[in-house]
Amino acid sequence: MPQPLARELGNLIERGRDRQLRLAVTGLSRAGKTAFLTSLVHQLRHAGLEARLDLLPAARDGRLLGASRVSQRDIGVPRFPYDQALAALSETPPRWPDPTRGISELRLVIRYRPAKRGLLGGETRELTLDLFDYPGEWLLDLPLLDHDYLSWSETQDSRQTKGGARHAMFAEWRRAVATLAPDDDADEAQLATIAEHFAAGLRRAREAGFADLQPGRFLLPGELDGAPVLQFFPLPGLASDQRKTLEALPENSVYRTLAARYAHYRQYIVKPFYQQHFRRFDRQIVLVDVLGALNAGPERFDDLSRALGTLMQSFAYGKRSLLARLFAPRIDRLAIAATKADHVTPEQHGRLVSLLEALLAEPLKDLRFADVPVRALSLASIRATHSREVEQRGKRSPALAGTTLVGDEVLLFPGEVPSRLPDAGFWERQGFDFPAFRPLPHDAGALPHIRLDAALDWLIGDKLQ
Repeated sequence: MPQPLARELGNLIERGRDRQLRLAVTGLSRAGKTAFLTSLVHQLRHAGLEARLDLLPAARDGRLLGASRVSQRDIGVPRFPYDQALAALSETPPRWPDPTRGISELRLVIRYRPAKRGLLGGETRELTLDLFDYPGEWLLDLPLLDHDYLSWSETQDSRQTKGGARHAMFAEWRRAVATLAPDDDADEAQLATIAEHFAAGLRRAREAGFADLQPGRFLLPGELDGAPVLQFFPLPGLASDQRKTLEALPENSVYRTLAARYAHYRQYIVKPFYQQHFRRFDRQIVLVDVLGALNAGPERFDDLSRALGTLMQSFAYGKRSLLARLFAPRIDRLAIAATKADHVTPEQHGRLVSLLEALLAEPLKDLRFADVPVRALSLASIRATHSREVEQRGKRSPALAGTTLVGDEVLLFPGEVPSRLPDAGFWERQGFDFPAFRPLPHDAGALPHIRLDAALDWLIGDKLQ
């Protein structure tokens, strides 16, 4: 039997026995996916030893024996760079691992004792856990599957040309694209230049804290850098009632050329990415940098809300029978986590979860209506601060102690997190500042975290019974 076929058959048998789980770690850029995956693997590797996993019953009861990295299912996909990430955290001073720049995968075999043992008290079982990582920028392209070039141009028109901080970031592109008419003959060099202006605007918007940025591959092109498939952009001022006129233009017109490139991008870049990866997941965790959006201000916060709401519509959720699980996989359990909980004091963690739930109110309603188990929580995959108290005028107040990215040791109260979506008055009176911290120095023990064990319990705990 050919090796790929044998491997797929083995996977099918393990899934039929409910001993294989595929977990997608999802999040927009800078949400902390690499840190989450690194810590998850490290905690499971240290289970029963230095790892603090009290919120995971299998670990708390002493039944979790540990995990081992093994050869992954798809040998054509790069392995998640766990060793490199751990090395970065172990440097002096420690630094955060390099962010995700492509698709990667890692397979763990988790060994545990079942909660209800048979006559053989030493019985052990194994769960195969496949972990998937991919750039947050690429996630933003999934909604393109619901748009053709004309409708996409209309949505982008309202984002890049209607004022606000984002407006200024696309000034060069707006000046350049204003010289084009849809019925002009397409000039390859001109289109490439204007596409680069558009990509530069997207990069500036990302650096400024915006999240709803398309196309995602313009931000992280990888092997497509310089290819004509990435040399398109929206045309301002188009409307759906012009469709027949626009589609009747010559094939070498600006409109038809850009529409053809967009269609190719959607069909051969976005769609295969979705089909080959997202449709195969069993469980998912969505990581959200709520604090970063709060720091960036109301326009960025609203932008994050819009990006997440659109993104959540791109995934297939729903309960599955065994046959459906084998042949038509759908995500049947979901965690939504506000990351960097260690950047606020502990009494703010509940408010952080409430804000996350408010931010995703509409998607959560749809998920609950579909009877998909979902849990919202706050966590810090790798702690970067210590909780402290300070006394002023006889009153004790919570504070955080940590080292900023530039090396300054600070003791501060970052501010209060709103428990509901901020209104205009909140932004006028807000007085918080959530600085970025270095990770805490890492020794030979397990990485310190906040509630990563709770996330593990929700995502895989039911398979460790």
